[in-house]
Amino acid sequence: MGLVTGASSGAEVRLAVVDDDPMVRAALKMMLGGDSGLSVVAEAGDGEEALRVVPASGADVVLMDIRMPVRDGLSATEELLAADPGLKVIVLTTFDTDDMVLRALRLGAAGFLLKDTPPARLVEAIRTVAAGQPMLSPSVTAQLIAAVTRSGGSADGQDRTRSARVALDALTDRERDVADAVARGLSNAEIAAELYMGVPTVKTHVGRLFTKLGVENRVQVAILVHDAQA
Repeated sequence: MGLVTGASSGAEVRLAVVDDDPMVRAALKMMLGGDSGLSVVAEAGDGEEALRVVPASGADVVLMDIRMPVRDGLSATEELLAADPGLKVIVLTTFDTDDMVLRALRLGAAGFLLKDTPPARLVEAIRTVAAGQPMLSPSVTAQLIAAVTRSGGSADGQDRTRSARVALDALTDRERDVADAVARGLSNAEIAAELYMGVPTVKTHVGRLFTKLGVENRVQVAILVHDAQA
């Protein structure tokens, strides 16, 4: 992986890297260390170690592997976010673990990236998440739909579908339009252009969605929309 260079926009983003593969951790530190706006302040080889080092590091964003010994990334993510809801967790994964990705997003992870994500895209994603905008690309949405579809026939899946439909039925038509656009991974600017609204109006609608649906971020809005379609 090559180094990424560029000027920082805003405050430095402090990162923690959690992965059981020392080579992956070293590659990420080398790659991200080349960007003046990012700083790797902690690393851990499993979820249990992450629970010790991440809170003490002052990290803003955690790059979290899923499959690790001792404690996996999902349970570690759940505990870290319970202790610090302001922390942002990006799950590092591959497409063959999309069911785990769905679980991670339900726990409040801000999104996920493939481990072979190009350096510039990785830096962009980290900054986006640090700024409070979960990373949900169209390809991620496709995996999300696939995972929800597979679980739709189970009792748990059917319960989620019913609950999601009830929640979405409480929205106005315009709010539902915005929710559907969020579920497709559109940015506020893209939603504004598609629905002929101003960006501030879109932000207002998104804020109302969070309140009405009882969710904390756009990823969870997308999950609800896809649950309702299962």
